[in-house]
Amino acid sequence: MFQTAEENLNAIAAIFRDDSDFVAREFQLPSGGSGAVVFIDGLASPEIINDFILKPLMNDAPISIGEAAKLDTIEKAAEVILDGDTVVFLDGFTTAAYFNTKGFPSRTISEPQTETVLRGPREGFTESMRTNTALLRRKLKTPDLRIESLRMGKRTRTTVCLCWLDSIAAPDLIDEVRKRIDTIDVDAILGSGYVEEFIEDDPLSPFQTIGYSEKPDVVAAKLLEGRCALIIDGTPFALTMPFLFIENFQSPEDYSIRPLSASFLRLIRIISFPVTLTLPALYVALVNFHSELIPTALLYTIAAASEGTPFSAPLETAVMLLIFEILREAGIRLPKPTGQAISIVGALVMGQAAIEAGIVGAPVVIIIAFCAVASFVSPTVSDAANLMRWVLLLLGATMGGFGILLGVLSIYILLASTQSFGAMYLHPIAPLSLKELGDTVVRIPMWMLKTRPSALRPQDKNRRSDDPKPDFSGGISPYGAEQ
Repeated sequence: MFQTAEENLNAIAAIFRDDSDFVAREFQLPSGGSGAVVFIDGLASPEIINDFILKPLMNDAPISIGEAAKLDTIEKAAEVILDGDTVVFLDGFTTAAYFNTKGFPSRTISEPQTETVLRGPREGFTESMRTNTALLRRKLKTPDLRIESLRMGKRTRTTVCLCWLDSIAAPDLIDEVRKRIDTIDVDAILGSGYVEEFIEDDPLSPFQTIGYSEKPDVVAAKLLEGRCALIIDGTPFALTMPFLFIENFQSPEDYSIRPLSASFLRLIRIISFPVTLTLPALYVALVNFHSELIPTALLYTIAAASEGTPFSAPLETAVMLLIFEILREAGIRLPKPTGQAISIVGALVMGQAAIEAGIVGAPVVIIIAFCAVASFVSPTVSDAANLMRWVLLLLGATMGGFGILLGVLSIYILLASTQSFGAMYLHPIAPLSLKELGDTVVRIPMWMLKTRPSALRPQDKNRRSDDPKPDFSGGISPYGAEQ
């Protein structure tokens, strides 16, 4: 229960213990009473406070500000102050009021660096949660879009918004997400990765079971299929769930270009995954165990190129693979201009120098270079591929083709047994659903996509009516008149 303005001010000041950015301003009302406004410097806008709160109160005028509400505890007052709002205490009132005066700096909306497209929307999420929810509202102009605000982290008190379309998403999916979030008991939530590790199905799996995106149009499309999303304050990445394995090979641009071109590019991505996963292991297995499968001319070329190198094929491949991982990590962590220089120097100068010095053979450099390029085609699954590539390389070096086959079957069993919030990870391939393959390996025209993925258990299964696409093949004359 609130007391006088002075007592309330002392109570809230005791919570913040004279923090340098804690600001308290006392003022006198025209009626003779007193009051105080409290806020955090840097989180609240001084202009809004002066023009729309202090001046009206001191001149006995109504406060005209967008968002305001009552408070009944000092603890709640401290919480809204840390959100960037301003709390007003007045003598003679047992409640306080807070006003939306958020004015902290934030990054402007720009094109995401992780999901670049040649055609399609180029706006991306920022670190401001309200900016992100507004971007999502712009894509889904329907009251059916539900945005539920939650608090996570005992010390950070991070705001997290759970978003879904009420008439499409399965109610048990939303309940399951809420239940997993409620079990989180941690001091700090500083990014989407913190939340992901607490609520994902299989934290020890190399494959991610929760999707992420910086693009509002991508998140909107996933909500329209029956998924839900988590928008975390302070991070530009929104989490989407359930997440299916085929989503690793889908790009936002697939739905902005012609279906045939999109299908071809998607096939390239899908083929690149087993290539980057197994190519080094296959090379080692063929050279060490199955040289009879290599054409004779190519075998002579490989032998001539590897002549005089000090390492065996498995060790040679492992060393080059390790060098590639080091260069990749250096290129990512260094500033952008320096990182590009490191990549060029590493790929051209070091590779050529290693060949000329006789440390490694040219075939190994070609294999690792092609493997590296293939791993960049599908970035979301490249981390898992980088880990499993080493396992397959070890199996190929010790057991040859049988070891690689054993490793690939183990990976498939892992994928087939994985679930994401109740959805089978390999849907619609395992279990096989022929009628839902239209947006997996290939991308059929949009007018043929009539249903949503059944693995998501959507309430509304139909994307569009069953009416056939109108036939416009007859055309009109160049002047607009029928022939």
